[in-house]
Amino acid sequence: MSFKHLFSRALGAAPGRLHMAAHSHHLWPDASRDGQIECWDDAARLADRKWDKVMGEVWPAAQAEVAAEIGSARPDAIVFAANTHDFLIRIAAACPRQAWRPLRILTTDGEFHSARRQFRRWMETGEVALKIIPAEPFDTLGERFLTAAGCQPFDLILVSQLLFGSGRLFDDLAPLAKLASPDGPWVVVDGYHSFMAVEAPLPATIADRLFYLGGGYKYAMSGEGMGLLHAPPGFGPRPPITGWYAEFEDLTLAPGMIGYAPDAMRFMGATFDPSALYRFLAVRRMLAAEGLSTATISAHVAGLQARLLDAISVTPLASAELLNPLDGGPHARFLAFRSPQAAAWQEALMERQCVTDVRGDVLRIGLGLYHDAADVDRFAHLAKSL
Repeated sequence: MSFKHLFSRALGAAPGRLHMAAHSHHLWPDASRDGQIECWDDAARLADRKWDKVMGEVWPAAQAEVAAEIGSARPDAIVFAANTHDFLIRIAAACPRQAWRPLRILTTDGEFHSARRQFRRWMETGEVALKIIPAEPFDTLGERFLTAAGCQPFDLILVSQLLFGSGRLFDDLAPLAKLASPDGPWVVVDGYHSFMAVEAPLPATIADRLFYLGGGYKYAMSGEGMGLLHAPPGFGPRPPITGWYAEFEDLTLAPGMIGYAPDAMRFMGATFDPSALYRFLAVRRMLAAEGLSTATISAHVAGLQARLLDAISVTPLASAELLNPLDGGPHARFLAFRSPQAAAWQEALMERQCVTDVRGDVLRIGLGLYHDAADVDRFAHLAKSL
């Protein structure tokens, strides 16, 4: 089955391109353009009053969609920012700690660039004491990470639900949630590669104890500018890094008073570009109209992934180590192939107008709604010449 009609503009803009990197820069569906235009039209029509609609209609609608998607059932626990790094800074600043010691952080060496770079820089300045658990061997990561979390006190624990380098799933969130407390440690789940790729990644049974980060750039198909945070109630009622929107609901405070919203808005910043929220809602309406859920999209992708693995069995890619084999369970929307040839393969495919991406010695091939069996067969044909 093909859903290419939903992406006619992006596909038509570069008809010779074979975009096999839906996990990296997901092509925008036509509906996202409708959302962008709606945002512009509202700004032109409403001018100063556009914020009444943004905060009164668009924002709560986006909160409800995110809460339903992740499974938390807590729209009031959702807040948005330009990117997840924004929230990483605010969470770290708000996390309880002793005044005389650095923030004690537990994480893995498989985290995405924002956390990896920021934590290491803070470690250089002495602001952070960092313990890093190797992501490999993947099969024992959950056990090793949980053991480390229970062996010594930490203020902040951060782990990716789906590792961006290998595509392996960390599914031990419930034991981590038991460790979490408003007084510390705080547990942050980086869900950038699980939001709208893994069904109900933050169940309501544990949502009230975990922070969850995600965004619209990948599988939400909504482009840049929509970082999202699920902030559990009672954790960090007065974040020290704060913008005026954090008290947006109460602008009647006496001069000099610093108020905070009682819900996730307490982690809010200042004036922002709402266009990403419009795009996100337009995409969600499109998916609903087409009868497409995360589960049905994942099933579509899983079928294509299985076809791809079979098709490349007679190509040089067959010599690579597949880091995230298909096992019938929840799976990344990309396949991660480790090989010394990964960078050379990526470059050779790009020369043939086939877009993949490489992380070190890992070639990542991402599939999405805009792919069908013909795309997989075309990719396999290109791969034979590597």
